[in-house]
Amino acid sequence: MKNIKQSLAVSLWFIFLTFPLMVVKVNTSEQSVQWRWMNILWVGVGIFILSFIWRYALARKEANQMAAQSGQDGQDKPSKIHVLLENPEIRTKAILAFLAFVLVFPWVFDTYQSTIMISALIYVVLGLGLNITVGLAGLLDLGYVAFFAVGAYAYALLNYHFGLGFWTCLPLGAAFGGLFGVVLGFPILRLRGDYLAIVTLGFGSIVKIVLENWSDFSFGPSGIANIERPGLFGMQMDIAGSTTYIYYIMIAMVILTIVVTGRLKNSRIGRAWIALREDEIACVAMGIDMARTKLSAYALGACWAGMVGVLFAAKTTFINPASFTFMESAIILSIVVLGGMGSILGVILGAMILILLPEYLRAFSEYRMLIFGAAMVLMMIFRPQGIISNIRQKYEFKGLKEKSENV
Repeated sequence: MKNIKQSLAVSLWFIFLTFPLMVVKVNTSEQSVQWRWMNILWVGVGIFILSFIWRYALARKEANQMAAQSGQDGQDKPSKIHVLLENPEIRTKAILAFLAFVLVFPWVFDTYQSTIMISALIYVVLGLGLNITVGLAGLLDLGYVAFFAVGAYAYALLNYHFGLGFWTCLPLGAAFGGLFGVVLGFPILRLRGDYLAIVTLGFGSIVKIVLENWSDFSFGPSGIANIERPGLFGMQMDIAGSTTYIYYIMIAMVILTIVVTGRLKNSRIGRAWIALREDEIACVAMGIDMARTKLSAYALGACWAGMVGVLFAAKTTFINPASFTFMESAIILSIVVLGGMGSILGVILGAMILILLPEYLRAFSEYRMLIFGAAMVLMMIFRPQGIISNIRQKYEFKGLKEKSENV
């Protein structure tokens, strides 16, 4: 009842504020006034419903927080998806069904759909790479697209000047990305929070400005065209065949990224990243090398961006600095935050939502940024842990337990 009264008050206040704009329409040519009472009715009803839903969601969130504090419920409680995936039989069937779907995708849908899916898979790899830096190590990076640009330009320039092919440049792009990750990581070892965000933002801007203005090196705003597509034993492929081939390369790269990042997450260095994210001072006090941990996070995160940058250049066959703006970094960071920081499955789902939905909802393209901003605000308020939150791993040393049982 309290929510209804408050929502009614908010609705009346909005009616009062928007009355001149929504109701009164003056026709100066005919010198008449038109009263549009239905508009104010819809405004009132709409605001009342939104306000009621908003207050109901806030009340439910507070109830969940109180239940969590009292020990009845917890933020680390596995979600329904986690519970389902814990079942080996369901997990195996889900993986096999998903693999079957992605393998037959290019043969069921047309080239346009395959191209869109390749773009989504590129952002999946970028999101998983940034998930190492931001999600696991807790190092905010607003210039991640710079490593993406390094990989793309490494392939484009090596192909243009020396004729190196895609498969030769793929590991080189990863190496260049990792090298630039270390170059960025060294000066900012002791920075955190807002200062770290500003420095990484500046790094991304510097790379873009260099690419735009150093024309002798990067061909400036004109970019580099006629970049070779990936080859397959010298076979000549048309656009559709080449798109299908790149699609399968991206599938392999996504699987490789999932396996490597999953293994890293549960490795010694992965636990060090998580400790660094939780409390840097306590992490250093426990004897973890902060410099090596941070540099490894930046380098490994940047490796994937450099590698997928090579594939991006091969897919588009043309790159210029306009492809690597701050907006790309914001989207990649949004993928990690929306999906769930540290969660591999969440990042994949976040990439699919943020990249595929704008393509399939082009009818609402004018409102895309408005919907995008509103969705992010709602996520931060009601589900800050992301769509699929990362479950905290628990490690148990069974050696002492077994010894005590034997005694």
